[in-house]
Amino acid sequence: MRRFLALLTIFIGAVMSESTPASAEPKPENVLIMETSKGTVKIEMLPDLAPNHVERIRELTRQGFYDGVVFHRVIDGFMAQTGDPTGTGRGGSGQNLDAEFSRAPFERGSVGMARAQNPDSADSQFFIMFASAPHLNGQYTLWGQVIDGMDVVDSLKKASQNSSGGMVRDPDKIETMKVQADLKD
Repeated sequence: MRRFLALLTIFIGAVMSESTPASAEPKPENVLIMETSKGTVKIEMLPDLAPNHVERIRELTRQGFYDGVVFHRVIDGFMAQTGDPTGTGRGGSGQNLDAEFSRAPFERGSVGMARAQNPDSADSQFFIMFASAPHLNGQYTLWGQVIDGMDVVDSLKKASQNSSGGMVRDPDKIETMKVQADLKD
């Protein structure tokens, strides 16, 4: 009986280690460090879901494109949007991207690309979800996930109740955004 219990214990341990793998640390090339006026947010980029969007975000980040850009649209309980250098919600980098829709769900902390009505109109604007939003699934490109600093995202200044389209007066901003691989120790 002892031998049977020992073998059972080994078997259960092996099964448990396969079904619950240790979470792998993301590659520094796939992590953004966003210093905001409220604190630091770390975003893991997901190139397996949206390789072209991740590459473009990485390229714009390395150019300093997002430095000083405001969170122009912040809707309590929904999302915080940034990435427009004009702060109006109408600006961008001037390069549209083809949609990379996936089956990945938009959950709290998901990072997706903002776009106009045309699915292939995403440019530089992106949003971070405050909560789950199933109606966005398969309709917007999901390219990242907040892995640290969601409390900072939660603390961003929200639009007032009578604000048109969730536009924020005197918004918080991204001070700097860097790819973790580019940071010196």
